[in-house]
Amino acid sequence: MQTKHFLNNIFSTATFTKSQLDIIIPKFKKVSFSKNEYLLKEGKIENHYWFIESGFARSFVNDTKGNDITTNFYGQGEIAIDWSSFFLRNPTRENIQALTDINCWQLDFETFQELFHSIEPFREQGRKKLVSSYFSLKNERVSFIADEAKERYLRLLQEKPHIIKNVSLQHIATYLGITKYSLSRIRKEITS
Repeated sequence: MQTKHFLNNIFSTATFTKSQLDIIIPKFKKVSFSKNEYLLKEGKIENHYWFIESGFARSFVNDTKGNDITTNFYGQGEIAIDWSSFFLRNPTRENIQALTDINCWQLDFETFQELFHSIEPFREQGRKKLVSSYFSLKNERVSFIADEAKERYLRLLQEKPHIIKNVSLQHIATYLGITKYSLSRIRKEITS
């Protein structure tokens, strides 16, 4: 996908003027990560965010027993970031890792701040993405407590079918809080 085309889809002309886009788009840097490479490691401060153009990534934390537990998935057009570390400037507890080779568009913290404070639509779009991320996290947390694993899987299947098709069962299982054997059983129930 061409640079201009991808970023113009992210920053549509319905929201931004051409002159605003001429300021915003050149600020992004195209970067690539190989499968299993880290975009962010635990203990570091998040200094970038990435719009994923192609490929898949996941965020994960290590539990008290040393198991890595997936906390989120990121695919095309999504922002891979630890919002808390990015805005509060504190070390992250999460890792963000490429699940496939990925291409993305990177913006650093200082440039984000410059654009956030100087271009109103950029600020509003940023706020909407942050609020949307918060509500998504809140809904996932409530679902983790109130819904059966099968319901959580069906919701993931409906909301992010591309994840189901491209991510290992092990990562999906830890994201859902179940074993890969339980996930296999749920998948068999659904298909039969």
